[in-house]
Amino acid sequence: MARFPRSAVPRLLYTFFSSKTRRFYPSPTAALLLGNFEVRQFSAGNVARAKDAKEPWWKESMERLRNIGISAHIDSGKTTLTERILYYTGRIHEIHEVRGKDGVGAKMDSMDLEREKGITIQSAATYCTWKDYQINIIDTPGHVDFTIEVERALRVLDGAILVLCSVGGVQSQSITVDRQMRRYEVPRLAFINKLDRMGADPWKVLNQARSKLRHHSAAVQVPIGLEENFQGLIDLVQLKAYYFHGSSGEKVVAEEIPADMDAIVAEERRELIEMVSEVDDKLAEAFLNDEPISSVDLEEAVRRATIARKFVPVFMGSAFKNKGVQPLLDGVLSYLPCPIEVSNYALDQTKNEVKVMLPGTPDGPLVALAFKLEEGRFGQLTYLRVYEGVIRKGDFIVNINTGKKIKVPRLVRMHSDEMEDIQEAHAGQIVAVFGVDCASGDTFTNGSVKYTMTSMSVPEPVMSLAVQPVSKDSGGQFSKALNRFQREDPTFHVGLDAESGQTIISGMGELHLDIYVERIRREYKVDATVGKPRVNFRETITQRAEFDYLHKKQSGGQGQYGRVCGYVEPIPPGSPIKIEFENMIVGQAVPSNFIPAIEKGFKEAANSGSLIGHPVENIRIVLTDGASHAVDSSELAFKLAAIYAFRQCYSAARPVILEPIMLVELKVPTEFQGTVAGDINKRKGVIVGNDQDGDDSIITVNVPLNNMFGYSTMLRSMTQGKGEFTMEYKEHSPVSQDVQMQLVSTHKADKAE
Repeated sequence: MARFPRSAVPRLLYTFFSSKTRRFYPSPTAALLLGNFEVRQFSAGNVARAKDAKEPWWKESMERLRNIGISAHIDSGKTTLTERILYYTGRIHEIHEVRGKDGVGAKMDSMDLEREKGITIQSAATYCTWKDYQINIIDTPGHVDFTIEVERALRVLDGAILVLCSVGGVQSQSITVDRQMRRYEVPRLAFINKLDRMGADPWKVLNQARSKLRHHSAAVQVPIGLEENFQGLIDLVQLKAYYFHGSSGEKVVAEEIPADMDAIVAEERRELIEMVSEVDDKLAEAFLNDEPISSVDLEEAVRRATIARKFVPVFMGSAFKNKGVQPLLDGVLSYLPCPIEVSNYALDQTKNEVKVMLPGTPDGPLVALAFKLEEGRFGQLTYLRVYEGVIRKGDFIVNINTGKKIKVPRLVRMHSDEMEDIQEAHAGQIVAVFGVDCASGDTFTNGSVKYTMTSMSVPEPVMSLAVQPVSKDSGGQFSKALNRFQREDPTFHVGLDAESGQTIISGMGELHLDIYVERIRREYKVDATVGKPRVNFRETITQRAEFDYLHKKQSGGQGQYGRVCGYVEPIPPGSPIKIEFENMIVGQAVPSNFIPAIEKGFKEAANSGSLIGHPVENIRIVLTDGASHAVDSSELAFKLAAIYAFRQCYSAARPVILEPIMLVELKVPTEFQGTVAGDINKRKGVIVGNDQDGDDSIITVNVPLNNMFGYSTMLRSMTQGKGEFTMEYKEHSPVSQDVQMQLVSTHKADKAE
């Protein structure tokens, strides 16, 4: 057989390229062309041995990947920090501020509304490269009305940076975000930002994080000077001082530690070693034996403790003044996990939702989660986090939630609102696909397994508004906008008021709904009139009541006949199922094919209680008996019987109205504490906590949402504009008797009109 020189073998015959050895390996055809020597080298046994000796082809690229999120309280500097990270990693070539004078706005705030208001509304995804590592970053909103965006982002991340303000410290939303990170078991770093501001005190913030967030944390850096004298940072692990030169702080200069700071550095490093050795056995052994601890040992120990979520390393800096961002990026590489170091679980639908551990390697079957939808210029854009396997352009994938098989028409990598086409993506990566019809939270596989990723917890909406388009012609665009927002955001609901015929939108707060009304106006050019905000009340029952109802209607021809007997009873609040239906009929008093119609009837009746027409929840309906007619019984007859039976027994079950109670955190100067507390009592609020923070009082209260309309204006006038508050949904609880009577009479008057 003629032998070809290696150069003559076309590249196409080489099957795969190893990034580890930087070599192409031949296919069997190429091996034959290359001659016996090559065949011998790649015989089956040798390939197996080579495989054992080598790590899998994907290991290196997986280890050089980080998926991180940046989240924090409002105005702690998340978007500014992301802007700096993108600049230093070369993704953007100039820096724009969030509320900059040039009017460009930060890269990650791609919506006009975000740039105007200077807040982040949607999570934006981007990626960058730092020291040969690929970092996917998701910048998340800080506002409590957009919590769902934070939840979605954390669900798909492997690590996070919690940004804290060195002046404001640990604020209410920092606590909420931290609680979400705990729920999704996300390892995190803390970054104390704004060290250049007046009153910056990173050590106060570190102690607050330990007491309020119960973080087991210690600083890995010490600032050189504070406020306007803030010059640089000392790394306690590597024992180097870093200064940031150049117009945008892009030149990092490492120097020896200043002599006047040796004492504080030694003390803080000892504290760091002590804190880490409490949660890491290997370091504890060296520490107890008084062995010298090298930088490498300490770095490895911090990494192990952080990934195990037993420790939170604290970094410092000022993103706005371009100081401390590059060492934070190094910290992301050093201390946050790569995708294979995090355990992700899926639910196996074929085995009754048994938890399955996903190894997270590209070798397995494809499992990907759609965690965010956006309506782009070219149709629906779906963000996917690939948990296992490889997704390629042109592949067929199966949506497990709907069972549909879909072809991937286009695969892109996102950079805020710009995109870059790619051919394939493997486990651990975050990509977006076009033209795939799905809802957020759907799971995609290659069809060989039926896994769904655990569903995300979606909070119930607490506030409603009636909206309608001003002109009759724009109805089509209006409904198109509402459909799109509903698909994108699970906390945004659209309904129809049966009595008034108005469209009702519900969401997480006034700002949430205002932003959507504004977006309908801007993106769809539809002007909408907005009604007065309404609170989403609920109704429930407090005692058991029997029902026995016969629905009988005889007109010419086939009549209607259906009898249902049973009882309704309350179920304890907080149970996952709001309305429970149980069929306890023994025998065939009611044929089994009519049972679904009865259940449908009861659930339909429970959609509007007889007190104020709001949905009834925490109720169990038990069917014990009934009667049917051979000719006249039908599904409609039984459905109507169920509706009337529910109405008949409802008033006997002593119904009550439930209203949403909000957990409100107020931060007011101490001299106004009495006035504010008095006003809260007027609003039927219950004070549950009162802390002192410098000259400010932090008051925690539970207040009915119905009494909180227009509170921000009132608070400003009471505190000379110095007070601030944040509010999040806590629970629905029964209203007092006088409020109930007032609500019922108002409802009756409205109905009469």
